[in-house]
Amino acid sequence: MEQGVLQDSDIEILLNDLCEVYGYDFTDYSKASIKRRINRLFTIDRFLSFAEFRYRLRFDPDYLKRFVEQITVTVTEMFRDPLFYRALREHILPVLGTYPFIRIWHAGCSTGEEVYSMAILLKEANLLHKSLLYATDINAEVLEKARKGIFPLSQMKQYSENYILSGGKKDFSSYYTASYDKVKLDESLSKKMIFSSHNLVSDHSFNEFQLILCRNVLIYFDKDLQSRVFDLFENSLENLGYLALGSKETLRFSNISQRFKQIDKEKIWRKIA
Repeated sequence: MEQGVLQDSDIEILLNDLCEVYGYDFTDYSKASIKRRINRLFTIDRFLSFAEFRYRLRFDPDYLKRFVEQITVTVTEMFRDPLFYRALREHILPVLGTYPFIRIWHAGCSTGEEVYSMAILLKEANLLHKSLLYATDINAEVLEKARKGIFPLSQMKQYSENYILSGGKKDFSSYYTASYDKVKLDESLSKKMIFSSHNLVSDHSFNEFQLILCRNVLIYFDKDLQSRVFDLFENSLENLGYLALGSKETLRFSNISQRFKQIDKEKIWRKIA
């Protein structure tokens, strides 16, 4: 074995262990992506052998927690892809505003930046008071960060630029309080959020929504797993509800594509049947 690098057969054994012992099924994740992440963790934690790594993972629940946190994807930002948020602001929220109550699911919410972005959109559209935002992720650590709503001050310049490009008209700093090198987002935004653990691979639908956002998560899944997740989303959407994906993700070629219509140029589809 090359020093510090696990072989494909080792990765397969680890993924089978995770599924068998803990019920975490990562076997359909993109092989290249998950191999890169597992090898990075193997190197950082200085395991001397694959056997030691495997033993620790099978019998140390605390280490399992670290493993899941390290190999799941946590990269995100507020108002990521501003034109996507402009489309939500101008085309989707006016429709959702006609509903008596709005349920939105952020699947794979990571550290919550996009959930807070949505809350700001809803607040500016005067819809936040009749909305609930369900934010879920498999990774407990990122969920806790999302729940706190505390982010680095250094990121606010980029977030403010994204917000303006999305059609925001206010001073973005009015949504947070700065203290030293951190900011805390306004608690009025998080009052309508529900954070909870959910595994897209193995968990079922838990409600019916008018809008589901799952952005930049499916690119790490293979086609079979994407298909299962799309079925989950379809079962979780009301008729005429909306599904929003990341800029490199698509419903095209999926088994549910015929029952959805893409809205505008952004990666937003509406369930039509």
